[in-house]
Amino acid sequence: MQWLLLLSVLVIATCGIIYELIAGTLASYLLGDSVTQFSTIIGTYLFSMGIGSWLAKYIKKNLVQNFIVIEIIIGLIGGCSSLFLFFIFNQVEQFRVLLYFTVSITGILVGAEIPLVMRMLQGKIEFSELISRVFSFDYIGALLASVIFPIWLVPQLGLEKTSLFFGILNILVALVAAYKLAPRKSSAPLKFAGFAALFILVILFVFSHKITRNIEKEHYGERIIISQTSPYQRIILTESGGHLRLFLNGNLQFSTKDEYRYHEALVHPAVQMAGKINNALILGGGDGMALRELLKYPSISQILLVDLDAAMTKLFTHNPRLKSLNSGSFKNPRATVKNEDAFRFLRENKSVYDLIIVDFPDPSNFSIGKLYSNAFYSELKKHLSDSGTAVIQCTSPWAAPLSFWCIENTLRSVNLNTLPYHTLVPSFGDWGFIIASKQNKLQLNRPLPNHLKYLDSSIFVTMQHFPKDIGPRPTEVNNLQNQILVAYFEEEWKHVQ
Repeated sequence: MQWLLLLSVLVIATCGIIYELIAGTLASYLLGDSVTQFSTIIGTYLFSMGIGSWLAKYIKKNLVQNFIVIEIIIGLIGGCSSLFLFFIFNQVEQFRVLLYFTVSITGILVGAEIPLVMRMLQGKIEFSELISRVFSFDYIGALLASVIFPIWLVPQLGLEKTSLFFGILNILVALVAAYKLAPRKSSAPLKFAGFAALFILVILFVFSHKITRNIEKEHYGERIIISQTSPYQRIILTESGGHLRLFLNGNLQFSTKDEYRYHEALVHPAVQMAGKINNALILGGGDGMALRELLKYPSISQILLVDLDAAMTKLFTHNPRLKSLNSGSFKNPRATVKNEDAFRFLRENKSVYDLIIVDFPDPSNFSIGKLYSNAFYSELKKHLSDSGTAVIQCTSPWAAPLSFWCIENTLRSVNLNTLPYHTLVPSFGDWGFIIASKQNKLQLNRPLPNHLKYLDSSIFVTMQHFPKDIGPRPTEVNNLQNQILVAYFEEEWKHVQ
């Protein structure tokens, strides 16, 4: 009996941490600001576990039966938590209330498990040995969950199937306890409840992908072509009216209707302002479209693209429809792809580039905000040749002027000269960019190419003009200690409908 209960501790500890990680990850996907979401959810979960441990003392009788009931309830609530939270996100205004209520209930139930197990083992193992064994198995389960969650579970199963899978494990623990530990006269209803819960979770597991697709279809209002969860983000590709749109964690990244405006504005002015370009570096841009624009210049012999998410670059390398959007750029012999963190790459790599294109998502959380910091731009400067240029996508100067000019002020703080400009991308609105260089004067050294769909030299002149309402303004410099840019960004964009 004692080894059966100790193995149960290992399983339920693993399940409990998984539910916590799922809630934090889902909240980060849906609400942004991963640091805040994980911090508050972990705090709420641990506090709730404390409440559950305290409440467990009031369970005086029928310890085994109550343990089984708690396992069944945890299996149902924890197992369905991801689907439930994902479904209600667009259905209710008070999503955060239901999110933390779900986390709290799960935490209370998980917190009651270990005290019950310890009381069930009391008298069968010496007290000091009991404490040591129970907490050893508990911590082993926590380590197991934290390792397999990002490495295997999320990439292979996704959040919905992961939560359902561990809900099933909780139910199996309950059923084993019902057969092996519960008194025979009271085990029949517990077995029935366990098998009923198991049936529900298995059905949801089998059809979870279809359920999720239907929820996402309602959310995006368009036909979903691709839905995929990577260790870093939720990737959704939709189609409507013959146009494709890419969403990462719910945020629009491009529409094929007008993406050429964005990518032409991002790439070509910086190319024409640089001296001779032999090699180029793209940071981000996992869709390969900035790479597509660079490959229009035969004189650029080597282009390295560094993007954190291998799922993105693989998708846009091998999917026939997507690779046609970037003209098969990832297969070009002049292009090389590395999947790693851009900050770490700059710190560890010693190469110098004539052109650097920075095409990151907007600084909506601290993990991305660090890539807009003065520390990051100091590293970027080391890799930029004396006659080279770098260009950064800088969010909307209309919707978030403080954010835009904070990026420019941060670039200037590391002694880079800057040229801000903006243009209309209908899917996004007014969108901003900044060219940075060690050169004293930034200007077009040669005309923009004639073969572009949108951009020409006369348009670029107007793009450099900022009306008073979105013009330069003083801001703090974004550094790793304050991450002020994330605060600016969140405050400004929350007012944009």
